[in-house]
Amino acid sequence: MQANATTTTSIGAGTQPDSAARVSGRIACIDWMRGLVMVLMTIDHASMAFDGSHLSRDSAMYPDATTMALPAAEFFTRWITHICAPTFIFLAGASLAVSVERRVLKGVGAWEIDKTIITRGLIIALLDLTLVSLGSGIISLNVLLAIGLSMICMAPLRRLSTPLMLGIAIGWMVLGEFVTAWFWQPPGPASPLVSFFIATSGGGLVSNKYPLIPWLAIMMMGWATGRYMLLYQAGKRTMRPRNLLLVAGIIGLAVFVIVRGAQGYGDMFLPRMDGSWQQWLHVSKYPPSLTYYALELGLLFICLWFLAAIEPRIGVRPNGPFLVFGQTAMFFYLVHRLVMEIPATYFGLRGVGDLKTTYIVAFVLLILLYPACRWYRTVKAAHPESLLKYI
Repeated sequence: MQANATTTTSIGAGTQPDSAARVSGRIACIDWMRGLVMVLMTIDHASMAFDGSHLSRDSAMYPDATTMALPAAEFFTRWITHICAPTFIFLAGASLAVSVERRVLKGVGAWEIDKTIITRGLIIALLDLTLVSLGSGIISLNVLLAIGLSMICMAPLRRLSTPLMLGIAIGWMVLGEFVTAWFWQPPGPASPLVSFFIATSGGGLVSNKYPLIPWLAIMMMGWATGRYMLLYQAGKRTMRPRNLLLVAGIIGLAVFVIVRGAQGYGDMFLPRMDGSWQQWLHVSKYPPSLTYYALELGLLFICLWFLAAIEPRIGVRPNGPFLVFGQTAMFFYLVHRLVMEIPATYFGLRGVGDLKTTYIVAFVLLILLYPACRWYRTVKAAHPESLLKYI
């Protein structure tokens, strides 16, 4: 869920990082954001495992996606987690960019850098195909695979100029629905090849809801952001990164309101059926629509702006829960998925509860994971060159 890069570049500006941030060599607001979405993701996965009324039909692949009931509490519980995957992939791109670009400046060879990126990407992708698939009882081609393959793609793509990289990323977000419509006519899943690259499929023994190109676009945007942070630190850009995030966030939310209100192109075949708040927010995640990109990235940018703004004011507690969860995101992800998916899959507990069960399970698991993540962070710091650096 993270690039494991140690970075000290500040999203804010003109401030000295807190002592805890200096010791860890990381950007606290980025770890806070990761930690926040880990908490939200735990709620979603608890619902997925144990809530018999779990909502997850965020795709035109399902015939009833536009007409299904959207109970307020169930829908809100699902919707608040939509920000998780874009956050992981965007921040992975930004962190990896900072790490890689600094290695380039130090004169590290191109192949050595590419090898590191590819190795990290392969390990992350294989975790989906092995541990996560085993726990879920199906072949999982989902978020870890999307992150890992996107990283591998960045090995050659990192040679693109920042404007071109950002242009390609935004270009897909805006025009991707045109391309997708040539190869996928929902309802119903796309073919395996099409679902691997641009559309989506699910059900049966194989789940592929995270096609490569739409999520690679988010990592490319994150990479471009990481580069901007370095350029600002070097005095080559004048706008503070956090202010840039605020502007981008406002633009994203404005695009969402305009496109979702128009009820046409940009919904990825999942139109708004009425004026209820549920229908406004019931956007296509599988694959991401323009409205999904605009809403979730807009919210992500504004959250990062807010966290960067308060970081120098409130300081960084080295053992704060969000910081700890954010610094051990991959470990957290694997443990919490297996702890919930194994009993749900192999012990007949799938969908045995309700929304109350979801929040109780999530709360208890978060309490138990906090000391486990602190322990893992200590072990990982003591063995910086071991395989643990990838997890």
